[in-house]
Amino acid sequence: MKIARFEHKGKVVWGSVRDDVVTILTGELFEGATETKEKISLKDVKLLPPIVPPKIIGIGLNYKKHIEESPFGTPEVPMIFLKAPTSIIGPLDPIILPDSKKVDYEGELGIVIGKRAKDVKESEALSYVFGCTIVNDVSARDYHQQDKSFARSKGVDTFCPFGPYIVTGLSPDNLKIETRLNGKTVQSSYTNDLLFKVPQLISFVSKFMTLMPGDLMATGTPAGVGPMKKGDVIEVEVEGIGVLKNFVS
Repeated sequence: MKIARFEHKGKVVWGSVRDDVVTILTGELFEGATETKEKISLKDVKLLPPIVPPKIIGIGLNYKKHIEESPFGTPEVPMIFLKAPTSIIGPLDPIILPDSKKVDYEGELGIVIGKRAKDVKESEALSYVFGCTIVNDVSARDYHQQDKSFARSKGVDTFCPFGPYIVTGLSPDNLKIETRLNGKTVQSSYTNDLLFKVPQLISFVSKFMTLMPGDLMATGTPAGVGPMKKGDVIEVEVEGIGVLKNFVS
């Protein structure tokens, strides 16, 4: 199922998307929401971030070719960081640049957790996944150099566009991921190039912090990271999910 979140008749609701039609869902999303008979044209709704995550977990240096282009060595364990919940924006929302001298795009596959997970075995990890989505892990490089920390460089307001949908039942093993800047392809890879695969990430993170329904995990970015400037259009496409498009302002 392809799930969208949007405003309808003054309320924020979820719907399942097929072609250009959205069917309103009823019930709790993580407890088995079901389709109603009410349908809306997709072009008549403004898509919101698919969920409001309790926490956003990022993974650094997790594509092999991205590690090769970076000045850092290969991590021995997943490099975990957190992004501020206030950094979340949805599709077509503006990425607002701060006074940073270098703000980069980072197209990523996102994983949404579907149930409480603590000390999860790798062999069982995928059963805790609700679905897959798309994340742009926007990052201010000079902030990171100044702080020696990801907190400010990745936590700025509007620095976590994600969506447009959550897709359930989609295997994260070998999805094509592509980022386009003003229509030009700048990142292109497959998720089988991940150093630490999704089951490893879920198992590892769950040893240190309890994962809750709705938590969002950005699994890392491929090679080709680069800067954005005001007026740019940035698109991240992941096979089977769609295109996350945002404007830079």
